[in-house]
Amino acid sequence: MATFRLQGSKVLAVDMTGDAVKAKNGSMVAYDGQMAFKKMSGGGEGLRGMVTRRLTGEQMTVMEVKGHGTCYFADRASEINLVSLTGDKLFVEASNLLATDAGLRTGTTFTGLRGASQGNGLFTTTIEGHGQAAIMSDGPAVVLRVSAQYPLSVDPGAYIAHQGNLQQRFQSGVTFRTLLGEGSGEAFQIRFEGEGLVYVQPSERNTIGGDV
Repeated sequence: MATFRLQGSKVLAVDMTGDAVKAKNGSMVAYDGQMAFKKMSGGGEGLRGMVTRRLTGEQMTVMEVKGHGTCYFADRASEINLVSLTGDKLFVEASNLLATDAGLRTGTTFTGLRGASQGNGLFTTTIEGHGQAAIMSDGPAVVLRVSAQYPLSVDPGAYIAHQGNLQQRFQSGVTFRTLLGEGSGEAFQIRFEGEGLVYVQPSERNTIGGDV
């Protein structure tokens, strides 16, 4: 199995001895040794993944890298976080996924509606199996623990990923921008309940479900 390690906080180094990894297309910045690169379709595997990509308009593409040596990956100077999976499932926004062990299974799942009035759906990439994944964040990611006693509400624009036995749903909420009079539409939050971890970034991206 390939070995994932960080070179600083913004470069992923993957040591391979004939192993393979899947990575965001175009994210390779250097390598030593002998490597072979093959472009693959992204956003999920099989027919379901193909249909989901058509429905969501996802343009995510991934490449398979296989060989002997070390390959280095980075994307727009994003911070990189390593996640180890031991048979469990990781849910991650496609734009925040940098690389995974080739043996991990990837797919897509529909996680709900951002808002009934807009009718916008949210599809999230799933990764499961045994191995490592590298996810990216705009600024250092914060890992927040959710428990039965302490549910968590997250701004959709700051959400990166989650894992564990968590249930999620969208709910109307009030953001600081709404309080300051800067909002211009519905505000929504993602509420997590159960036991698990949620990864958030200290920066908000634009979302399709109205102002968040």
